[in-house]
Amino acid sequence: MPSTSTRTGTRRTRRPRTATLRVALATGAVLAVTVGCSAQVVTDPAGAADDKPGGGTGVRIEPTEPASSSPSTEPVAASKPPATPSAKPSKSASEKPAPPKPKTVLASGAEGDQVRELQARLRQIAHFNRAPTGYYGSVTATAVSSFQAKRGLPRTGTTDTVTWQKLLGMTKKPTAAELRPPAAVKPAPKPDPRCMTGRVLCISKNSRSLSWMIDGKVLSTMDVRFGSQYTPTREGTFKVGWKSRDHVSTLYDTPMPYAMFFSGGQAVHYSADFAARGYSGASHGCVNVRDEKKIAALFDAVRTGDKVVVYK
Repeated sequence: MPSTSTRTGTRRTRRPRTATLRVALATGAVLAVTVGCSAQVVTDPAGAADDKPGGGTGVRIEPTEPASSSPSTEPVAASKPPATPSAKPSKSASEKPAPPKPKTVLASGAEGDQVRELQARLRQIAHFNRAPTGYYGSVTATAVSSFQAKRGLPRTGTTDTVTWQKLLGMTKKPTAAELRPPAAVKPAPKPDPRCMTGRVLCISKNSRSLSWMIDGKVLSTMDVRFGSQYTPTREGTFKVGWKSRDHVSTLYDTPMPYAMFFSGGQAVHYSADFAARGYSGASHGCVNVRDEKKIAALFDAVRTGDKVVVYK
């Protein structure tokens, strides 16, 4: 029972401890409540009892949750995936790769039996009107270009795999007589009247040919080239002044095999450059011969003092 005491006529009553606790809480005392792994201090600013029916202690404990699990009060816009640039089709996907270029079989400067066969086959279909020589020069390149143009192929003058296969399909294998005919298929051009008598090196600029003639009869013919416009080959009637089998030019320091000089430093001689490059080059005024066997035989036949006629 609670004890009471009277002092000077006044009755003094002691309050129980539980009542004192309630008063302290009502006046704003702080209660620590442990939730989860952290302690939070919760106060009731109103100092009133729990607003729920049946509340009695006057302390309102609010439940807490980890911040990461609390729902956001504001709507969050859905994150958009990063924009990716539109993929452009690669060149290989949008365009077909160009077909490989045909390989070269024969080209200018080539020599041998396959060149002779090429010439003989072109002759069968009227694209080559000379006896096969086995040398791929400007005449052969022109014949190949003519064949290519008529068959709708690129006019390169070079015999590639496509041109060669097309030619094989249109012709037959040449016979020995076709490859090495006993006489020239096309006669030499009509010689200048000055070439009709005596022993003459008859040289035509128009036909780019040299004919070795004795008393109007043609004994051999060969392709030749001349000087450029800056170093032209002189025209007229001359004589072979002297011969030099293994001559080397003292002016240009270049070989001039089988040289037969007819006008100063100008001579008829073999040219390795002519054999390799054909008419894409020019001499310094001399008459170049590209068939070494023919010029060697001619060198042995010609004598000092024989006539030389150069004309257009």
